[in-house]
Amino acid sequence: MRILIGNHIDPSIRARGDMRAWTQRLVWFARPDDLLILCCEPDTAFVDHALAHTGVKREELTVLAAPAGAWGERLLDPASLTAPAFVEQVRAALGPAGAGAVSEVFALWPSAAVARLADALGVADRFPGAAFFGQGGGEIGNNKANFRALAAAAGVPILPGRICRSRAEAIEATGALLETSASGAVVVKQAHNGAGVGNQLLVRDQQMAVDHVGARHLHYLAPGVDGVAAYWAERWPWASGEDRWPVVIEEFAPGADAVYSEHYASDTGTRATETGRLHYVGRRLSHQVVPLDGVTAPARTALLDGGARLAEAYRSMGYRGHLSADALVLPGGRVVFTEVNAQVSGSLHIYQAIAHGIVDVTAAAARQVVEYHVPPTWAVPSFAAFLDALDALGLAYDPATRTGVIVSMPAIPLAPGEPVQFVFCLAYAPAEGHLAAFARLDARFATVPAGTYDASQHIGTGAVSFSS
Repeated sequence: MRILIGNHIDPSIRARGDMRAWTQRLVWFARPDDLLILCCEPDTAFVDHALAHTGVKREELTVLAAPAGAWGERLLDPASLTAPAFVEQVRAALGPAGAGAVSEVFALWPSAAVARLADALGVADRFPGAAFFGQGGGEIGNNKANFRALAAAAGVPILPGRICRSRAEAIEATGALLETSASGAVVVKQAHNGAGVGNQLLVRDQQMAVDHVGARHLHYLAPGVDGVAAYWAERWPWASGEDRWPVVIEEFAPGADAVYSEHYASDTGTRATETGRLHYVGRRLSHQVVPLDGVTAPARTALLDGGARLAEAYRSMGYRGHLSADALVLPGGRVVFTEVNAQVSGSLHIYQAIAHGIVDVTAAAARQVVEYHVPPTWAVPSFAAFLDALDALGLAYDPATRTGVIVSMPAIPLAPGEPVQFVFCLAYAPAEGHLAAFARLDARFATVPAGTYDASQHIGTGAVSFSS
């Protein structure tokens, strides 16, 4: 038996909204006899859909909803994991064998609260990295400022940049980087955020192509020092989390391709698990593809080598588990690394459970898997309506051809009457591509005029600001 915990980044580090749907991707990792802990009862339609593909039976799993804490059922409150009554509930669910039945503790986010739960149950030795995570290692391993220091120590290439701990330092660093940057632009990064939501691109050339960039926020700088100072007077509290965290400022690399190299760190070493590509549309994460294609052999080698060195650096400081080394392939072919997600990333279920476990992308004939975020221009009324559309369009996953759509997480409306937001995987033959199938879904669901939706509903805002 394994204990699987569907948590997210501790709210003490970064505030999160409604994560019920996103954390239920835990179901993709479930095996017979596992115990799953979630912030709420899982969505029945999604569980049935996922388990039909993995072959696990619902009665083979035990699912517990942690007590509703400060965030109700929207997010698992770390304190709920060690509430005495809940610890006893988990202990009872282990059955007569008790702690002896547990082979592993697996959490989406490496929280100190998970380490405390494992200790309370007497299974801390089965939570890899428990000692490190119990002392706040999750924050250490996922801090973008720490990443730059670790990458520099490991000799892994990164973009020119600085770590800033004050507004004055940020003003000076921004000016210096703008002077030396070939693009005349920089990226500001919060220490803790994801999917480009915590990034802001500062540019002077309003004609520069930025649609493909993972930076949800865009700011056009006025010429001169005053524009930089005005920007930081407004945005330092946002960037630093009200002075809680350092801020990363680095050179912007236009025209680069976003890729990643995932690895697993254990007590005995590290191993590569998958590589993939990220695509951004309107500076929002649109879709990602595994396995990685379209890169040269030297770029692939550099990606794997740098990812392995980063994985070993994180392993050496105590991190255990899956991690993703994000990188850019620059127009000239050089690979530079941008961050490490030392947690179960949003890619693990795509390649481990779906691409390899269900589709078997390594078998003949060749297959690839792309995961799409439902675009903000789509209006999907419900999970059932989406499945019905897949059947009507002939796009539901077919095991015989190993092609079609598998919905990756439940479609839970964030507010009554609102269209649902979710992600779905599409398995396809590389020679045919995935654009035609996506276009058919787009024709069916794209009914929200661009620019009329509230982009803040799902994964952040697409703010554009100007300095005078």
